[in-house]
Amino acid sequence: MPATPISAGAASRPAKRPNIVVMVADDWGFTDLGAFGGEMATPHLDALAHAGVRFSNFHVAASCSPTRSMLLTGVDNHRNGVGNLREAMPTEHLGKPGYQGSLTPQVVTVASLLQDSGYRTYVAGKWNVGSEPYNLPNRRGFDKSIVQGDTGSDNWEPAKQYLPHLPQVYWFEDGQIAKMPAEFYSSQYFVDRTIGYIEADSRKDQPFFAYVGFQANHVPVQAPAELIAKYKGRYRAGWTALREQRLAKAIELGIVPPGTRLRTMSTTGNWDTLPEKERLHMERQMEVYAAMAEAMDFQVGRLVDYLKKSGQYDNTHFVFLSDNGAEGSDYHEAQPWLVFNYKQDTETLGAKGTYGIPGPGWASASASPLYTYKFWAGEGGIRTPMLMTGPGVRQANRVEGALTHVTDITPTLLDLAQVAPHRGSYRGAPVEPIVGRSLLPLLQASATAVRGRGQVLGYELSGNAALFKDHLKLVRNIAPLGDGQWHLYDLRSDPGETQDLRDALPQEFATMQTDFAAWSQANQVLDIPAGYSPQKQVMINGFWRYWLPVWGKEVGAVLVGLVLLMLWWIVRRRRRRA
Repeated sequence: MPATPISAGAASRPAKRPNIVVMVADDWGFTDLGAFGGEMATPHLDALAHAGVRFSNFHVAASCSPTRSMLLTGVDNHRNGVGNLREAMPTEHLGKPGYQGSLTPQVVTVASLLQDSGYRTYVAGKWNVGSEPYNLPNRRGFDKSIVQGDTGSDNWEPAKQYLPHLPQVYWFEDGQIAKMPAEFYSSQYFVDRTIGYIEADSRKDQPFFAYVGFQANHVPVQAPAELIAKYKGRYRAGWTALREQRLAKAIELGIVPPGTRLRTMSTTGNWDTLPEKERLHMERQMEVYAAMAEAMDFQVGRLVDYLKKSGQYDNTHFVFLSDNGAEGSDYHEAQPWLVFNYKQDTETLGAKGTYGIPGPGWASASASPLYTYKFWAGEGGIRTPMLMTGPGVRQANRVEGALTHVTDITPTLLDLAQVAPHRGSYRGAPVEPIVGRSLLPLLQASATAVRGRGQVLGYELSGNAALFKDHLKLVRNIAPLGDGQWHLYDLRSDPGETQDLRDALPQEFATMQTDFAAWSQANQVLDIPAGYSPQKQVMINGFWRYWLPVWGKEVGAVLVGLVLLMLWWIVRRRRRRA
């Protein structure tokens, strides 16, 4: 059955249902946001954070599409079809149950449920949960949409790819191939379209749900020159100094507990031993990164300002999160392609036609004080900044440390909108049940947790895995940031995962491994092939999805020509002999 508003009974909720804005940043680390300890200028997001609740123990998947699939459905990514990022998926997994690489027909989005209940629904930006006709936003609950179907693209030129993934960048508008401008700046364009949708809709008496999927700060890292100039010299001390600075600020803000320690990653180089030219280049990389974050924050401010001027702000709930931890890949495998498609000169980084890469050093700082980054299951890969604010939030400017998860967003939004969630059936067909928990009790300060004592929360992506149980975390990471073995940490006092407790707590260590095995079986998790690397797999999959489609005809024609030439030569030689 279509979702309907919950009937009278929630007396504490406002009679007028709220507007909802969900904003997803791309590849932001745990302390990139100023309100979480960062030094970058994010005043508009910080203002929203101080007006609401900052969730300091919020978890996502370690790459984009699995997180977005859970955000939109409230269903674990292994059950909703996105068991892995399609670009990084092992060939052996593709097409297996849970590993379609896009949403299955057996899940329902929060947008569909809100739309059924009378909400106006809009999406602008990165989609990345499937480009099949049934998976485009117009079939997934959105009235109006302009989306990029892929993992990313250039931020100045929408038709330009950031890696050789597919034959082209696919943009869709209301379910059809979109006609995009030749140039734009991605963050500005997505907010322009969102404001345009809200303003043009004649159904002003109905609340709206707007989903903005930013590309910032996904590679290529690019930003306006005037913002880059603001950060000149800011990162001269290097990434280790920045890690320590952010740790101190995060402790001061109450984001992490006093005594939190840092763990140096094997991929983090020694800043002081880098040649001067390389240090200047890496400084510029982080200057562009910071400017890109500030540029996105400025566009968030434009959206907030529009809602204030139009009288809609006071009845709007905002949710902000990053889809995974900071990008720590160095893109070494992609350099043969990049040198023919982008410039990487220090002086011009950030401009049109250039390709900025933060790399593992700056990613370790963005994740501070956490361990690992994007792709890995350490806290730096899967714990990201998240904030919520809006009418009914009690005790503003509060840091909430309860264990929360991206699957919790869908039931929370439904609760705020007074919409009953589906119960495993939708329009007469069985669908995957929502597994997340509503965060409304935390927003209203009426509870200290949304998960009961002893309840487990499992996670797996690309062979990196974790299980949360109360304040303990069981975790396994593959190389180079892990050894493929299980380890145990107490996140209550050690969010940096510096002290392994597997020997000190042998019973808990064994029990949680059993718990993970049960969760893994229930969620149809597949074992990762030996020798798997997500970065290398991206390039392997790119060969089949990009190089063959793009170059296959040309290469095939050359091969056919060579074969014909060889046959002609053989026939001619035989005739001469005859």
